[in-house]
Formats: sequence, structure tokens, C-alpha cells
Amino acid sequence: MTDRHVIDSEDEYLDAITKIEAGHGPIAVDAERASGYRYSQRAYLIQVFRRGAGVFLFDPPAIGRFDALNAAIRDEEWIIHAASQDLACLREVGLDPSRIFDTELASRLLGLDRVGLGSVVEELLGIHLAKEHSAADWSTRPLPESWLEYAALDVELLVDVRDKLDALLTESGKQEIAAQEFEATRLRQPKLVRQDPWRRLSGLHGVRGARNLAVARELWTARDTLARERDVAPGRLVPDASLVAVVKTQPRSSAALAAMRDFKGRASRTDLPVWWAALERGLTTDDLPPLRPASSDVLPPARSWSERNPEADARLKAARTALAVVAESLSIPLENVLTPEMLRRLAWTPPVPLDAATVGDALRELGAREWQIEATAQTIALAFVEGNQTASEPQKSES
Repeated sequence: MTDRHVIDSEDEYLDAITKIEAGHGPIAVDAERASGYRYSQRAYLIQVFRRGAGVFLFDPPAIGRFDALNAAIRDEEWIIHAASQDLACLREVGLDPSRIFDTELASRLLGLDRVGLGSVVEELLGIHLAKEHSAADWSTRPLPESWLEYAALDVELLVDVRDKLDALLTESGKQEIAAQEFEATRLRQPKLVRQDPWRRLSGLHGVRGARNLAVARELWTARDTLARERDVAPGRLVPDASLVAVVKTQPRSSAALAAMRDFKGRASRTDLPVWWAALERGLTTDDLPPLRPASSDVLPPARSWSERNPEADARLKAARTALAVVAESLSIPLENVLTPEMLRRLAWTPPVPLDAATVGDALRELGAREWQIEATAQTIALAFVEGNQTASEPQKSES
């Protein structure tokens, strides 16, 4: 059995690079974070496997930068399951592939019913892969042996999974589709930090009035600052429900705040002055937030389109129905044939003139891959025309 110890010294790190370079074939890479426990999304364990070399478990906080490893393996194919989740934390420490094979994405394109790594391994290799440690606090030190065994298996089986999936992609004629999707995932830019991130506060939809929103903003900001300073997940300090309860109750004193039964969390009492000061700022500030986000780039929820933009609603519904047929014919999930956000944006503001070529250009500008454009542009154009006709029919009947 491969040694499951964690590499946390410079000498061991450099020795591991030499062994990995001497291996052969693609390289399986995985990363474990501490989501739900830590504020940061940094990697707390990085696993690497290569045939002829074995499994290597690296401790990123101890090693720091991985530029030397990256230089050794960058031009090889990296196998990552759900690469969009791991690439950011890998790049943070200097690991940046030039090409990838995403086993989760390949599974989706092949129409597998379940695409989690455990399910894919079981379906393709007949091996049951326990996933009980997937949500563990990987910032724990020392890491338990059972966790290390779990982490090693995650990459040890990835190369075999990749080979099975690659054969199925070839058999189904989807290799080029997969190649375009893998590259798009690799090149995808991180999402911009949204304006007014405090509006993501769960339960905020039940808060009314600009003054109450100001209180919610100040409480969220205070918690976020504290969580960042301590590298603790915000919800572990004080959960969203507790902040919203304070907004709705608005206690008149620090003592009243401390007496609230709905104000819970491990920092709710130990950092009471922080929460009371935030509440006071929200109640006294002249900087009241708008009732709705100011960004014009945010589309209204689709459920409101029938009233706000009936023509767009008709286009969207017609296109969804038509694209469902395309997805079924390709045996690819609808959201992979075309992301719902792309379709909504196109339906809200369709190109003029409306035809397959202009729809294709608009899709390309939104980031669609060429295979997606080829598979959907004509269908969307025809569906939009049908939707426009449907939306205008009631007006004709009234005249």
C-alpha cells in the first residue's frame, strides 16, 4: 500500500516531484478545503497520483508555493473531478494546468444519472468509494489516518475512471464536445464579487424597508469582517437566521440583544459589543441602501417575466421546450447543452435581425462553445420566432 503520510517538508516535497516526473501518463489532482469551517477557500490538502509514481499527499500551509511541482507537470494532462471547484485554490498556490480532463463534466456529457465521484467510480469500476469525509474540516492537524486513506483513494482511482470515460466519449462521438467543455472550464474567469454581497443573507426576502436593510447590511458586514480576521466561516460565528432575527426585533439595548433567544451562535455573546455597534450603525446611518440592487445587469426572476416582459417570457418558454428535445437527442443534460443564464439573457434581449447566424453570434459573445452554437442556434431562432408570434396573438384578437 502507498504510504499515506502527509508531505510537509521541503526535502520530501522535492523528492516527490522527482518521483512524479519519473512516472508516466496523465496526472490525477484533487484538493481538500475546509468549506463551512474556514472563511478562506484555500486548499488544506492537495493529492497527486501518477502511474509509476504513486500517491502523494501535500500539506499546502506547510509547503506554501507549488511552483516547482507546477513546472514539472504543467504540460501534462491533469485529471480533476469537478475542476471548476478546485482550480481556484490550486492556482492560489501556483498549480495551473495547461490542459485538463474533468471526470465530473465528462460524466454529465455522457448522461450518467449520478456524477459525484463515488457514484461514477462505482458505476464504471464497480468499487464502492466511501465519501463520509467529504465535508470534514481539512484544516485539522494532524489529519486522521482514515481521512488520508479517503483522500488518497480520491485520486488513486481517477486515472482508471478517466480511461473508461474517454472510451465512452469516443464511442458516443462526444470527444470534441468534451474537449471544448474541458478547455472552457480551464479558461473560465472567476466570478466578479457581486455588488452588495450582504443581500445574499438568507431570509432577507422577509425584511422590509430601507432602514431595516441598513441594519441587515451593517450586521452582515460586521460578521464578515470578524470571520475574515479569524478565518472562520461566517455562519459558524452567528448564523444568518440570527442576524435576520435581530433585524426584525431591533432590541433597544445591548442587554436586550443578549437576551434574545433567537440570537444564537458561538460568537453571539462573546462578541456582543460587535453586534450591538453594528445594530446602532444601521439604525442611525444616513446611507440607506436602495430597496433593490442597483445593477442593471441582473435580470428579473423568470417567474415575473409574464407580467414584466410577456414577449421575453414567450420566447423563453418556447426555447426551453425546443432545447429539451435537443438535449434528449444528444443524451446531454439541458443545462450542459446551454446554461439557463445564457438562454435567459438571449430571450430577454434577442438579436436583430433574428436568425440562426445572429443568435449564434450572440451566444458566442455570452461564452457559448462552438458545439453548443451548432447544436442550438437554429433551434433557438425558430423558437423565438414562434414565441414572438404567440405573444402577439392576444393583441391581434382584441383589435
